[in-house]
Amino acid sequence: MAMHYLTGLEFSPAETESLIDLAIRTKQQPEAFATALKGHSFALLFEKPSLRTRVSFEVGITRLGGHSLYIDHKDERIGVREATKDYAKNLSVWVQGIVARVYQHSTLTDLAQFASVPVVNALCEQLHPCQALADFVTIKEAFGQIKGIRLGYVGDGNNVSHSLLLLGAMLGAQVTVATPAGRGPKAQWVEQAQVLAAAHGGSIKLISKISEMGQQDVLYTDTWLSMGCAGTLAELQPQFAPFQLNETLLVQTGAQYAMHCQPAHRDLEISGAVMDSKLCLALPQAENRLHAQNALLLKLFNKA
Repeated sequence: MAMHYLTGLEFSPAETESLIDLAIRTKQQPEAFATALKGHSFALLFEKPSLRTRVSFEVGITRLGGHSLYIDHKDERIGVREATKDYAKNLSVWVQGIVARVYQHSTLTDLAQFASVPVVNALCEQLHPCQALADFVTIKEAFGQIKGIRLGYVGDGNNVSHSLLLLGAMLGAQVTVATPAGRGPKAQWVEQAQVLAAAHGGSIKLISKISEMGQQDVLYTDTWLSMGCAGTLAELQPQFAPFQLNETLLVQTGAQYAMHCQPAHRDLEISGAVMDSKLCLALPQAENRLHAQNALLLKLFNKA
């Protein structure tokens, strides 16, 4: 039976830590894995546009000796032209893995139910586990550890915040999420994160006042308006402005680094000065998408 990666909870904390270490090893010693996925083909299904996700998967799979096929679903979502059940079963006779960037988490679970090959969540409205995995690779490189690191997320309680809560909790980080009232992360993911934190030495804190942020090691933000959501950034600005990741907030919290998964809206959720500063880890995060995803594929196919 194929193993999938839909939430990031498919692996134990110890396995996730080893996955992060493997990502760093593939980054440092790419030649050791150059033929690991030789003969493996992957279908990349994209309902949403992408820069980092598409390029990092395509280039990463090539570096492992595999082949990827991009299938554009931005004009016709998965399951419209033919049943997802038939689509998944057909893909499974041609390719060894499916990577899907979709609007609805249910699309992923449907694909996984009927595919006989691994399905990887490359983003949905609920979660972004590949991004969080790369983020904790970046934190491990910056601090030498993850357990006990104080990670402060500011902005919208979206899919990225959910995945940071889940992986941070299982890895023993202290995660604080600061959002405007009514814009916090969804209860189902918060509750799971709290259980994981209690079991693995982490902590979860939700606040709606930026003044309660406290001391942090690293601050993280994302767009205030996720792709496909109603409204405009201009409409959200008055509500979200106090949650901007800027130089003042870095000083107030004592954070050593700033993080952003990109694309960034400069001088909205993050100031241009911080985005361009040496404290910003946005580019290492983007680079580590490739290495984290390569480690994931190696793990799913028992190649490392």
